[in-house]
Amino acid sequence: MTVLYTTDHEWLRIEGDTATIGITDYAQSQLGDVVFIELPKVGRQLKKAEAAAVVESVKAASDVYAPITGEVLEVNDALSTEPALVNSDADGKAWIFKLRIADKSELGGLMDEAAYKAHTA
Repeated sequence: MTVLYTTDHEWLRIEGDTATIGITDYAQSQLGDVVFIELPKVGRQLKKAEAAAVVESVKAASDVYAPITGEVLEVNDALSTEPALVNSDADGKAWIFKLRIADKSELGGLMDEAAYKAHTA
């Protein structure tokens, strides 16, 4: 399993041909209390950098972008009833959606944890 990060503060856990995607703890701390999450539809084809989901907090609404191209395999329905999970467990239980990876070469443009920490410092 590999974890990668985007400059837009999304994380991806890569397992085989599947990427589990969420927003980073840094992103949720900037947003404040999350009150609603609009999830993508299962089966939707996403292009890299396309808006996939929306996270709304008491402060703002933020798009969550597809970090890579792929098909939405699964969404985290728990976030529909408990959006605040993003605040308590952004890097774990609060994953937003899973994608079937269309082109593994797109992973090359993403950051590892050390690069992401430097990016947010």
